[in-house]
Parts: sequence; C-alpha cells; structure tokens
Amino acid sequence: MIISDETLKRMMAEGAIAVEPIEGYQIQPASIDLRLGRSFLKIDENTLESLSLDTELPYIAIEKDEILLPPHTFLLATTVEFVRIPSNVTAFVEGRSSIGRMGLFIQNAGWVDPGFEGTITLELFNANRLPIRLQAGRRICQIVFAFMDQSTRKPYAGKYQGQRGTVGSRVYQDRDGKG
Repeated sequence: MIISDETLKRMMAEGAIAVEPIEGYQIQPASIDLRLGRSFLKIDENTLESLSLDTELPYIAIEKDEILLPPHTFLLATTVEFVRIPSNVTAFVEGRSSIGRMGLFIQNAGWVDPGFEGTITLELFNANRLPIRLQAGRRICQIVFAFMDQSTRKPYAGKYQGQRGTVGSRVYQDRDGKG
C-alpha cells in the first residue's frame, strides 16, 4: 500500500522515516519530491575500451551548482536529501513528469530497500537532441513509499548503505558475480 502525505508527515515526525532536510512544499499527495544535489560523476570514457562488471570504473567527480547535460549523455547525480527507511517500508524513485517531458530520464536502479539509509544516487540520461541545464537545489524526482506486508528479517545492509553524495557502481564487489 502506498503511503499518503498525512501518514508520511506523521512517520517523519515520529522518526520512523527520515527525509532530511525537507521543506513543506516537497510533500506531495503520495510522494516526496527530492532535490538535485551538487555532486556528479561521469565515467571517464577516455581511459576505457569498454565497461566491465568485474572492475572498478574510473569516474570524474564534478561539484557544481549548475551542470549542462549534453544530448544522449549519461551522468550520475545525488539528492540533497538523506533518506532513512524502516524495515517494514520500501520505496521507489521516479523522475518528475514535468522533467521527463523535457527528455530527461531519471532512475535510481528502481528500488530502495527496507532499512536503507543514505542519499539517493540518481542515474540521469538526456534523451533529447538539445542539452539540458540542471541546477542544484531544484526538485528533480520523487520518492514513493509503500508498506510491506510485514517487516523484513534482513534490512538492507549492502554496499551502498550510508552513502553520502554521488556513488558510482560497485557491481565489481559482488561476490556471486551476478549483481
């Protein structure tokens, strides 16, 4: 069941869910808008022949209040907000419709596991033929929370737990080699 604005407000006041810092205008009827941070990563494609799941990728870190995303370009970004989710709640992040209509695709690998805490790393892709100018602090995506049928026995404790800022892929750390 998707959690409503009133329940989200109550749960944040009780400390069960954290989305910090937050302004009242970010709370929507069934989600919370998240803002773009000023930390970005782009793969250093000039040093690679191809991408591999088995080795750490080289990234170029960028700290800016404004960044231009060229056409057909991929970039990692972060949210301003730190999020903490209890073991009986899960969440997913979606791009805002108004921004998607400009051709900016926003992902975060699709799912935020129960027990996760940290900033959300966003995967941005400009599908347009024109560059898109992005500004830190602007609402860029929304997080939707949902109750699970019961609390999980194993809350998230993976390789992205506690992340702050933009974090690149850590798939190379997978022990089973399958993600």
